Amino acid sequence: MTGFKSQALKELTDQQVRFAPAAKRAEQRTRAERLRDEIDPEKRYPYQFVCFRITDFRPESYPDLLVRGDELIHDLDLFVKSMGIAVEETSDPIVTLEEVSKRLNVSTKTVRRWRKLGLIGRRMVFNGRNHVAFRQSALDRFMLIHQDRVDRGSRFSQLSEDEKDEIVRRARRLSRACGGTLTEVSRRIARRLGRSAETIRYTIKNFDREHPELALFPNLTGPLDAATKDVIYTSYRRGIAVDMLAKRFQRTRTSMYRVINEVRAQRLLEQPLDYIPHPSFEDPALEAVILGPMPDEEEYEKKRRDMKAPKDVPAELAPLYEVPLLSKEQEQHLFRKMNFLKFKASKLRNDLRKDGLEASDVDPSRVRIQLLKEIEDLQSEANAVKDQLIKSNMRLVVNIAKKHVSPAENVFELLSDGNMSLIRAVEKFDFGRGFKFSTYASWAIIKNFARSIPDEKHRRERFVTGHEDVFEAAPDIRTDEHEMLVTQERATHSVNRLLEYLEPRERDIIRMRAGLDDHHKGMTLEEIGQQFGITKERVRQLNQRAMNKLRAIARQQEIELP
Repeated sequence: MTGFKSQALKELTDQQVRFAPAAKRAEQRTRAERLRDEIDPEKRYPYQFVCFRITDFRPESYPDLLVRGDELIHDLDLFVKSMGIAVEETSDPIVTLEEVSKRLNVSTKTVRRWRKLGLIGRRMVFNGRNHVAFRQSALDRFMLIHQDRVDRGSRFSQLSEDEKDEIVRRARRLSRACGGTLTEVSRRIARRLGRSAETIRYTIKNFDREHPELALFPNLTGPLDAATKDVIYTSYRRGIAVDMLAKRFQRTRTSMYRVINEVRAQRLLEQPLDYIPHPSFEDPALEAVILGPMPDEEEYEKKRRDMKAPKDVPAELAPLYEVPLLSKEQEQHLFRKMNFLKFKASKLRNDLRKDGLEASDVDPSRVRIQLLKEIEDLQSEANAVKDQLIKSNMRLVVNIAKKHVSPAENVFELLSDGNMSLIRAVEKFDFGRGFKFSTYASWAIIKNFARSIPDEKHRRERFVTGHEDVFEAAPDIRTDEHEMLVTQERATHSVNRLLEYLEPRERDIIRMRAGLDDHHKGMTLEEIGQQFGITKERVRQLNQRAMNKLRAIARQQEIELP
């Protein structure tokens, strides 16, 4: 028995339902209904007083309990509904749901809404079957208290067939022209026709249910495909609210969160988690030491606060001289900590792959959210340690690059290349061998320069006067990356300007079809139709109309299309 606000009243109801005879339950139900009509929601009532009014017995339990009036009304309603007895066992006249609807000239749905306002109804047994019914005395009390509401409901006219057809016609036109949701369309039609939005919505849903092949808002409750799930996850990561995603895909917030966590788990299962193993990782007693502060951390932080960049250092490199160098012991600690965090994350993830299953065999929808968060937190901590190691050694890249740069070369290009080598060195360094990291990193950076600098020099020499032989070689098919970026930005700007002239749904269809935003490739007409709840032929028509608009606007404004 659930739903009670007060545990004491829940226990009382359970006791009476189980042990009280039918005649006694009918008497207690009548007492509870009378008491309910006397309750003031703003006051508090002793539980012993409530129990006495219902059962004519004052208990010793809960002597100090005071129940709020609004909670007491709620629990008394549940008490009355729980006293399900056969209709022949009560002397009070019984009125069925259909009889109340016919007598008061209101719909059965309206009567059900009245139950939330205090009309006490319950399941009664008619000829061996349960039916929703009301005692005449309870109905009379409700009509006396809510006379205005009852009169207003009885004056309400039911929709005629012509009015229903008009609602469907307007809904079809608005859904095609504006692409709004069922709720938005219902509100707009309700303002035009002077009806309630719920009435319009109910009419449209009934039409869709009776004519599924002509449905205005198809029921999109089928399984989402992988591409749609990726769109939802990417949109969520970009900052789009879950409410907006639920509205766009016509799903619940819960289903959106389920999709987001499923994709999140899938990507985590497929993501590589490489680490350098060490025997200390298997000893739980050493975990606190490994994750603890590094040696001489206070001295390191003091040195960091006092450091300043030399005056002759370029402004772009000044931040590198504000991070102190690490000692060998500090490096060993940080490398061990970083790899231990990766080890823990990998171990948690491997626990998902029971019986030797691969990542593709694990159901991401069944992965616990708490486990995902634990793995992601460990990865985040490991990345923070990795960043600290990189920043502390970036001056090493500068020193090596200065020795390899020539007057014709750009030092910042060498630094960028050297930084990539440094990052790979941090990930691959085996701290367990006892070497200092700078030795390993220097070797990796110099080896990379030895390979990349001659290649770049050869490409530059092709354009130097006096090397006629190079012109006989194969043509240079490389592209100018800077020019490509400028051209791409110019094209993107032009496209975005043009898209502003389109309606929202047309703009979304163009973006999905052309593979803009977060789509790695253009979506098919059928995939787009599934997102908007329309046929692929309708998508093709909208896409063609939008493209014609774009061409006309481009010609009018003399915009060069990409």
